[in-house]
Amino acid sequence: MPRTSVPPLKERVPEVIRLLSERHADAHCELNFSNAYELIVSVILSAQCTDKRVNLVTPALFERYPSVEALAEAEQGELEGIIHSTGFYRSKAKNLIGMAQRVVSHYEGRIPDEMEELVTLSGVARKTANVVLGDWYDKQEGFTVDTHVTRITRKLGFTRHRDPIKIEKVMMKLVPREQWTLFAHVLVFHGRRICIARRPKCEECPVNHLCPSSEV
Repeated sequence: MPRTSVPPLKERVPEVIRLLSERHADAHCELNFSNAYELIVSVILSAQCTDKRVNLVTPALFERYPSVEALAEAEQGELEGIIHSTGFYRSKAKNLIGMAQRVVSHYEGRIPDEMEELVTLSGVARKTANVVLGDWYDKQEGFTVDTHVTRITRKLGFTRHRDPIKIEKVMMKLVPREQWTLFAHVLVFHGRRICIARRPKCEECPVNHLCPSSEV
């Protein structure tokens, strides 16, 4: 049966952060990119798609469209053909072109480094903006919330929310600001390696004694 008695939240959080960060010391953004343009494109493509699949698609994509200016002039049908395997390719192609055109027309071809500007781009909400800001510009402006983060923060009893924006606000209060980007990656790695949705390996989890959902 799941454990019902664990230390209070304020006592648990720092230890959970420490133990998970030690266990997943290699946590990082698994998308392949070499500049802000490649990162924002990759994150947009990663919606409802694995990072592994995106990494298979982007080499040909960036060879064909090596800059935001080139992408801004892309023909949608051709772009759809390149990104087809990532799913939702029509809307993604439209968003990518729209994003690139706005970056060229409003930001002189430079991917913005401010949240308020990033979220005006097609296909870019807070999750995408947080990844770009944290992993390229090294700015801790928010806490990236994906399906892994949503599931694990609920299992750990950090929040009862399901809405990513509400979860982000909770995590920004619980986690030290300088750790926002990295700890989001740590939670993703934990979700992929140990706290797997259909078959959680609670017996291998370094925080099972601090998790109200643990079955150990």
